[in-house]
Amino acid sequence: MFITLEGPEGSGKSSQLPALADFLRDEGYQVIVTREPGGTAVGDQIREVLMNLKNVSIIPRTEILLFLAARAQHVEELIRPSLAAGKIVLCDRYGDSTLAYQGYGHKKDLPTLRSLLAYATGGLKPDLTLLIDVPVKEGLVRKRDNASEWNRLDAYDLAFHERVRLGYFALAEEEPNRWLVIDARKDKEEVQQAMRKAVKQRLEQT
Repeated sequence: MFITLEGPEGSGKSSQLPALADFLRDEGYQVIVTREPGGTAVGDQIREVLMNLKNVSIIPRTEILLFLAARAQHVEELIRPSLAAGKIVLCDRYGDSTLAYQGYGHKKDLPTLRSLLAYATGGLKPDLTLLIDVPVKEGLVRKRDNASEWNRLDAYDLAFHERVRLGYFALAEEEPNRWLVIDARKDKEEVQQAMRKAVKQRLEQT
């Protein structure tokens, strides 16, 4: 099963992933935890370019293509082989991030982005996507409090991040059977329990 976590900056999804993976392993599943951009040696190099605050000259079109290049490598090198081996793949961001950030955030053409995503991923879509949601201002404050995580995308203006969040809601409305929205303003343990419940229910349905 392919499970992705999406959400605005500072939602806490990345910090919740290890505990979710441990829960699934305790349930007897083989689990791979990965992230985007990254997940492979090539992807990690692209990530450094994309996230580096020095690279402010990167234009949205370049940003899109770099994300897609990292994703193509990720899918073929790690995600598909892991799924074929019967493992659960937990991925911190995936294709929906491109639609939310570059589509809604940068206001780029969504049909074009969907076509590019299909090419980069070979049509691979998640079985379940958890939208770990937090209001934009609250999330950005969380990110600023952890200066080591502040990156080039975080530095976009508030209006950009508001469009991203609204974009996520629009995507979730389009595919309600794939998406589940979880309120990240709640206690961390409550958020974790909601994530575990959602994943367990979906596993029981397969």
